[in-house]
Amino acid sequence: MDARVSTLQFLAKRLLIWLLAVVVTYALATLAATQAVIAELAGMGVVVPLADRAVMSLQDILGMANMFLPMVAFALLVAFMTAALLSRWLSRWRLPLYLLAGAVAVVCIHLGLHLAFGITPVAIARSGFGLLLQALAGAAGGFTYLFLIRRQAIG
Repeated sequence: MDARVSTLQFLAKRLLIWLLAVVVTYALATLAATQAVIAELAGMGVVVPLADRAVMSLQDILGMANMFLPMVAFALLVAFMTAALLSRWLSRWRLPLYLLAGAVAVVCIHLGLHLAFGITPVAIARSGFGLLLQALAGAAGGFTYLFLIRRQAIG
C-alpha cells in the first residue's frame, strides 16, 4: 500500500510541475505576442498607455487559452517525455535537453500549423525574431520543469 501511495504522490507532483511549466510557457509566449502587436501599434504612432498594455495582455492570456494553451500543453508533454528518455543516456546534457525540448515544442506548434493548414494563428511567429521569442518561452518552460523537478528531488 505504501508503494502505491508514494507512486501516486510522485505522479501528482510531476503533473503539477508539468502544469506549472505549461503555464509559464503559455504566459510568456502570449505576452510576447501581445507586446509585439503593441510595438507595431507604437511604430504607427499609436500611444498605448501601460494600463492598456496590461489589460490587453490579460485579455490575450484569457482569450487564447482555449486554442493555444492545449497545444502548448500537449507539445510540452511530448517534449518533456522525450527529454526525460534522452537524459537517461545523456545525463550531463540534461539542462540543454530540457531547454531545447521546450523551445522545439513551441516552434513545432507554429511550424506544424503553418505547414499543415497554411495558418499562423499567433502573429508574432510569422517572423524569425518572433519565432525566436516563442522558442525562448518554450525554453523557459523547459527550465521551469527541470528546476522544479530538481527541487522536488532535493526536498
